[in-house]
Amino acid sequence: MSEPLLKVSNLAVSIRGDEGVARVLDRVDLEIPRGRIVGVVGESGCGKSTLIKAILGVLPPRAEIEAGEILFEGRDLAHASPQVLAREVRGSAIGFIPQDPLLALNPVFRVGTQMLETMRWHAPPQWKGRHRERLVELLGAVQVPDPEKALDRYPHEFSGGQRQRLLIAAALSCQPRLLIADEPTTALDVTTQQQVLKLLRDLVAEFGLSMLFVTHDFGVVAQLCDDVSVIYAGQTVEAAPTRRLIDEAAHPYARMLLACHPDRATELGGIPGSVPSPYVPPTGCRFHPRCPIAVAECTSRRPDLQRPSGDHSIACPRHHLTLPEAAA
Repeated sequence: MSEPLLKVSNLAVSIRGDEGVARVLDRVDLEIPRGRIVGVVGESGCGKSTLIKAILGVLPPRAEIEAGEILFEGRDLAHASPQVLAREVRGSAIGFIPQDPLLALNPVFRVGTQMLETMRWHAPPQWKGRHRERLVELLGAVQVPDPEKALDRYPHEFSGGQRQRLLIAAALSCQPRLLIADEPTTALDVTTQQQVLKLLRDLVAEFGLSMLFVTHDFGVVAQLCDDVSVIYAGQTVEAAPTRRLIDEAAHPYARMLLACHPDRATELGGIPGSVPSPYVPPTGCRFHPRCPIAVAECTSRRPDLQRPSGDHSIACPRHHLTLPEAAA
């Protein structure tokens, strides 16, 4: 089996704040094979955005990678210099699609001006002198109406779905090998969301890309992702091919998270309790204060990821137990 395009191993990230040191990521593991779409799922505050920032090398000034590796095509991004990340990785080898297109686009500049600036810094040499031509092609590929004229318009002249397509085109403009998407459909209506998800999958296949898709919605994961990794309070708790995890989720958190989805829930509800503060995280398994099958060992020992099968990893020695009916 070939090496994954991106491999995150035992990644630990802390951030110094007014309340002390927040241990936001605690030995996270993640693999993105070439040509596949991998989803990262978890509640708000679980560390998904920090994981993205660590990969892209844009952690805030008071953040620190304490341990672990971020191997991209064999290069450890966790220890790469800011200059190398800016020149050779971010925007060129790795493209980024942010969550809110209205905030990501500057309202006072035309769309073409903003997208061309990115290409001047990061586009491959073969596109020199043909940047506008390349952008027109990409806007056509992401189905923006009248691509030539679109470059001369301002962001407010587009709908929310069209602005998201602009950012997808911008992320593709420099021929990245990996796309990172941070909940890019959250602000869209259901119909537009479906269109954007289909577009992303088609583009990944057409351009031969890999993609990391961060979301809190298992419904989106089921439609788009080949594999999925579940993160809770900065710890990877389960990872598997999407269909397998949805059908055979084993970690209590993954099972309870799936049970909350509207397609499965018989009534509105949620997981009791809340995500713990990263300033004072629980010892052992971070999910144990909310887990209905936790025992004393869970409070003192952090469980390692085990592989009961080759492509299914679970961080819970009690994953074989049945959850109480109220929790499941």
